[in-house]
Formats: sequence, structure tokens, C-alpha cells
Amino acid sequence: MLRSLALALLLLAAPTWSWPLAGAHTVTRPYLAPATPYGPGHRGVDLGVTSTTVYAPADGIVHFAGVVVDRPVLSLSHAGGYLSSFEPVTTTLRKGDPVARGDPIGVVEPGHCATPCLHFGVRLGGEYVSPLLLIGEVPRAVLLPTRSGLVG
Repeated sequence: MLRSLALALLLLAAPTWSWPLAGAHTVTRPYLAPATPYGPGHRGVDLGVTSTTVYAPADGIVHFAGVVVDRPVLSLSHAGGYLSSFEPVTTTLRKGDPVARGDPIGVVEPGHCATPCLHFGVRLGGEYVSPLLLIGEVPRAVLLPTRSGLVG
């Protein structure tokens, strides 16, 4: 509970990132939070690809560049404890290389979706969050009154 509250507070102060792909921004599969840390879910978003170049959504440092199981993966470490991941993406970057927001960081390869797509994931403090929160595509929740008047 306390960890979830801390994550929520960090997200409120989250920086605004940019899209990792140029062109139209089509989410072909949305983020689906798992009910438990090891439960089923979709820990990121799949973005339709109109151009295969992938761009850094924020300043960072290459955390990992390599193959996981059978898929090329690139992860960037960002300020504030954020870690972004992109797959299937090939890159010439190496662990420790700095990147700036908007820098080309790799190329989308086929194989994740039936049609070309980029899987874009973000973790904060080890917990997955929707990347759309950082891009500003998820509207803030607004609590509305449930009663028409106040009892005095």
C-alpha cells in the first residue's frame, strides 16, 4: 500500500516525455496492469510503426542493449528512477552510452506483433507503469461529488 502511494506521488511529478516513434501515434495494444506482480498483464504499450527509427523519449543512459530470449531489447535509465524498454529494437548503442531526448536510438525489427509494432515499457522503482502517463496521453483523474448537496 505504501509503495503504491509512493509510486502515485512520483507519477504526479513525472516529467513529460516524447513519443519514441515519428509519425502517427497509434496504440495497437494498451497497457494492462497485472493484478499481482507476477500475474498476467501487458506491461507496456504496443505502438503501430510507420517509420522504423526509434527515438529516446527522454534523456538517459543505455542500461541494456542485447537479446532477451529471441528478441532484441534496448533499455534506458532515466532521472527519477525510470527505466524504459523497447522491443524488438536493434541498436549500435552500448551499456553506459548517454542519449538525449529525441536522439535516434535504434530500429524496430519485425516479430513482436502480426504487423510492425514497437513494444514500449516503463518501470518506476521496479514497478511497471503505463508509458502513456509520461507522454501525457492519460488524462488526470478528477473526483466528482456523489451527492447533490452538502448536509449542514
